Amino acid sequence: MSVPKALQAKYDELAAIIEPYCDEYMNEEYKALCLHALEKLCRKRPSPLTSGRANTWAAGIIYAIAQNNYIFDKSQPVHMNAEELVEPLGLAKSTAANKAAEIRKLLKIDHFNAEWVLASDVEKNPMLWYVEINGLLVDARRLPLEIQVECARRGLIPYVPSLKEE
Repeated sequence: MSVPKALQAKYDELAAIIEPYCDEYMNEEYKALCLHALEKLCRKRPSPLTSGRANTWAAGIIYAIAQNNYIFDKSQPVHMNAEELVEPLGLAKSTAANKAAEIRKLLKIDHFNAEWVLASDVEKNPMLWYVEINGLLVDARRLPLEIQVECARRGLIPYVPSLKEE
């Protein structure tokens, strides 16, 4: 995905905050998702990034992605509380949480959309694999291969597990 030329400087400014933050406090998967969210926000028409402070947008993006991937759950490999998450960015947690809520709404970030789930967690998230067949919810991974392929083609599941390259 490319960034419009008019927003390239804004992208660079926010990426310069997000990348080192993720390198120090998170991991590459989080960084990739945060930068993906940043790209999508740049491509929105009109882009909301044209107003507001850079560190508030960066914190909102990081918070939205982190929250969607259960970073506040101590059982996760990367975990921290809200204060720890926003402290290095110099913002109050309420400011970051409010901006994150706006971003989640703009980008439709939720647990049911594989686009916003860490790649290492996609297979573990059962909600990404349920499909409705004849009024019943079933785990698509238990369906015959040809039905899995069709479900993936329609975007109902992230991929066909048996056909995924490692």
